[in-house]
Amino acid sequence: MLSAQSAAIVRETLPAVGAGLDEITARFYDTMFADRPELLDGLFNRGNQRNGEQRRALAGALAAFAGALLARPDERPDALLARIAHKHAAVGVTDDQYVIVHKYLFGAIAEVLGDAVTPDVAAAWDEVYWLMAGALIAMEARLAAEAGAGDGAWRAWRVVERRAETAEVMSLTLRPVGDEPAPPARPGQYVSVRVTMPDGVAQLRQYTLSGHGADGSRRITVKRVSGGGQPEGEVSALLHATVREGDELTLSAPFGDVTLEDGDAPLVLVSAGIGGTPITAMLEHLARAGGDRRVLLLHADRSKAAHALREDMRRLTDALPGAERVFWYEEGGCDCARTGRMDLEGVEIPEGAVVYMCGPVPFMRAARAQLIAAGVAPRDVHYEVFGPDLWLGAA
Repeated sequence: MLSAQSAAIVRETLPAVGAGLDEITARFYDTMFADRPELLDGLFNRGNQRNGEQRRALAGALAAFAGALLARPDERPDALLARIAHKHAAVGVTDDQYVIVHKYLFGAIAEVLGDAVTPDVAAAWDEVYWLMAGALIAMEARLAAEAGAGDGAWRAWRVVERRAETAEVMSLTLRPVGDEPAPPARPGQYVSVRVTMPDGVAQLRQYTLSGHGADGSRRITVKRVSGGGQPEGEVSALLHATVREGDELTLSAPFGDVTLEDGDAPLVLVSAGIGGTPITAMLEHLARAGGDRRVLLLHADRSKAAHALREDMRRLTDALPGAERVFWYEEGGCDCARTGRMDLEGVEIPEGAVVYMCGPVPFMRAARAQLIAAGVAPRDVHYEVFGPDLWLGAA
């Protein structure tokens, strides 16, 4: 993998590069978009640029990849790369864009670190970058082929139902336009939705498939992102404001590395807020497949009224003979749920359980710690993060 000479240099310079990565990636994006504004049209999400999530995710990925190469020089950190590759495949990142990123990223490194970037240092980090880029390019090509996603497999889907879930969440059920069969989807995967904004710029947002129909239909559940001092979610706001039954949307093939695996081990499905979308898809898959596999559903939300897909969760767990559920509502006021934040004290976690969870990162950190304390093996805790992955499995 990484040559011995480069490994020595990367090990020596990683603290300095790591300390400067936030500034480096900020400079990188600012310069690249100033020179290549077309990259913001249909590839990079403007909201993730404004709130800094994309920048922090890139910095974390570079540091984590370099650290993994140093810790296990003969192994490729596929678990780290797979999550990135799925997200890239879902938006149609192309091989030549890695060349563009390389140009502006290494220009930013040289500007921020100055004379510390000697030719030997530049060559060592260049090797790290192309090891990472080469692995991602290969992974993304394989994922696209497996998904039948040549050219991103973008196609039109028609909205056949719009259903309000809560004041801020709605579900759209879609069927493919035309006779060509849609690529299969697995419970837990997401699709990219591509829309044209009022200013003419195309923007993408990824939404987990919250359900599948036997007739080939798919459902996405969209939370309107607004307020709280954060930039408004452009795509979610547009979908809420404008999309009605009969309209068409452009969707990618499904991607995502956190998918429900069949088996006999007990399942613990853990979610909070809109993180209940992949969990609901998993419950639907289990109910359709039948069987008596033990399933424990744990969901936390602000209130009963804010709990999107609540009735689906109740209906599906009722349909599974081996399933039980526990809900937590911070605001209380419901005798069908516990009050406050999720606390697993008194909840029996099945021995040998496999866990799937989705929700805000602080919530997942806390839930993961409680699950491990209850005896769940860390390798059996699988998680999904909406947007750029700021956790990178380090919790």
